[in-house]
Amino acid sequence: MIVLGISCYYHDSAACIIKDGKIIAGAAEERFTRIKHDNNFPKKAIRFCIDSLGISANEVDVISFYEKPFIKFERIISQHLDNFPKNYKQFMRTIGPWFGSRLQIKKTKPTNLY
Repeated sequence: MIVLGISCYYHDSAACIIKDGKIIAGAAEERFTRIKHDNNFPKKAIRFCIDSLGISANEVDVISFYEKPFIKFERIISQHLDNFPKNYKQFMRTIGPWFGSRLQIKKTKPTNLY
């Protein structure tokens, strides 16, 4: 079984490949983009991991994401409401990406990775 693990959108993004319970490859996106603490979707790290194994994306059995975005979103909204209005500027800076890619992680297709 081949598992692709993905971490992104909150801290440093990364990807890893596990085959039959053993870690085969792993990489942080910042190593490819040269952006310190890059938290975007790890397209380049995923490509590196898949290429390291010498397989195509279609051969991956499971794709795993480490967190449930709606639970994280609820926690962030709650924290902002607890500190409103003094954190209004921070709220306006951080809320935008949530309505785009972060709450739509399931809609990210493997074909969009390359």
